[in-house]
Amino acid sequence: MLVKVFGAAVQGIHATLITIEVNVSRGIRFLLVGLPDASVKESHERIVSALEVNGLRFPRQQVVINMSPADIRKEGSAYDLPLAVGVLAASGAIRTDRLSSSLMMGELSLDGNILPLKGALSIAVMAKEQGFTDLILPAANAREAAVVEGISVYGVENILQVVAFFNEESSLQREVVDLDQVFLQERASFDQDFSDVKGQENVKRALEVAAAGGHNLIMIGPPGSGKSMMARRLPSILPPFTLEEALETTKIHSVAGKTGRHMTLMARRPFRSPHHTISDVAMVGGGSWPQPGEISLAHNGVLFLDELPEFNRNVLEVLRQPLEDRKIIISRARFSVEYPASFMLVAAMNPCPCGFHNHPEKECVCSPGAVQRYLNRISGPLLDRIDMQIEIVPVPFEKMAANAMAEKSEVIRQRVIRGREIQRERFRKVQGVYCNAQISSKMLYRYAQPDEAGLKLLKSAMERLSLSARAYSRILKVARTIADLAGSETIKAVHLAEAISYRSLDRESWVG
Repeated sequence: MLVKVFGAAVQGIHATLITIEVNVSRGIRFLLVGLPDASVKESHERIVSALEVNGLRFPRQQVVINMSPADIRKEGSAYDLPLAVGVLAASGAIRTDRLSSSLMMGELSLDGNILPLKGALSIAVMAKEQGFTDLILPAANAREAAVVEGISVYGVENILQVVAFFNEESSLQREVVDLDQVFLQERASFDQDFSDVKGQENVKRALEVAAAGGHNLIMIGPPGSGKSMMARRLPSILPPFTLEEALETTKIHSVAGKTGRHMTLMARRPFRSPHHTISDVAMVGGGSWPQPGEISLAHNGVLFLDELPEFNRNVLEVLRQPLEDRKIIISRARFSVEYPASFMLVAAMNPCPCGFHNHPEKECVCSPGAVQRYLNRISGPLLDRIDMQIEIVPVPFEKMAANAMAEKSEVIRQRVIRGREIQRERFRKVQGVYCNAQISSKMLYRYAQPDEAGLKLLKSAMERLSLSARAYSRILKVARTIADLAGSETIKAVHLAEAISYRSLDRESWVG
């Protein structure tokens, strides 16, 4: 008897429909074809054990299974469930009435329990698009998939539940998620707040501007000045996820296996902080069978690189293209996958090897030229993609000991949201541009042209401070964001003055 069941293959962050054809006929062989990898081929032993432990019988006949399309490699153990159901249906142990409208995935343990898988959200989206009415997944992944409306998602714990469902001997409980409640409740909850930060008002203002415009930022200061502390609080002032952003980000984390059990939807923007020993493959993604890297896991959120000069130079250089294109394409001989990588880069570094260059109290002990050599570990093309450069000095004792409460993150966040709303309306008709950081050089003359007084100030600053040519467009982009925060349609001299102050490393006098 020939039957068809349906599963899915996840490539990148998208799923592809896999049709599993099972034919049981006279003979004694077991054949599995259609480009399965080793873990899929090993499913035979898991299926046999799972069925026998639960009182079911693997047919003592010839079983031929084809996984179509055959040009897509099938990998992983999550095909166990559809393969087992197909074998049972082809041998007459399961009714076939609902197989054509159901898609299922899940790994079988030897006792028949169904174990979690990766990419449940991507599978659910594809199943809905392909017109399936039922989606059967491990119980641990059901809530994640249930955020997709228009398809019935069932979480199962054991193979016997699936058999009883298709034979209509018992029903499964459909997973239902109140998406609005979960989404709105979780996205405003943060463990860290800017009210914990004493002093550093100028740096907090810079982070507010960076959050409002989506600007990349680097902080330079001595050890203990609060660089990491403030960077980790940046997500608390970023605009909340839209539903579309939350779905896309959750897809990436689901494919990478980073979502927790029984999780529904990521409601807070990701904050990724890899160690400086990370490899370039781990940063951008890849491997024999590609997985998302740190830049994709930071999509729609923040990628924080602490001690930036300590990172391997190759790792830093591979960031250049994703920072421009906001995506990463990983190519192999037979296929390529694309992962989104629209992240906000925030970096922190000491000003020199000893850490005390330009310190107001402690003397730098680095040899002549050591400061410049230390800065040269970061290439000019990478610095060219960082809009804001902030110099930080330690907080005086008086401010640390003060009992005055600093401004809460929620207050800052509301200003950031208002600034983003202005940008969203401005770029409503411009495809692929959502914030000021994404403005191209050609668009500067339309959206970021200062008034006459501002032009004079910018010209004077370029000459007097010996600012580099690459600083020009960055200053205009940041000034556009500062003007938006002030509610000004025109970029004025005061906005440019603040933007110019955020170009510390471009000043030839900074190194000394």
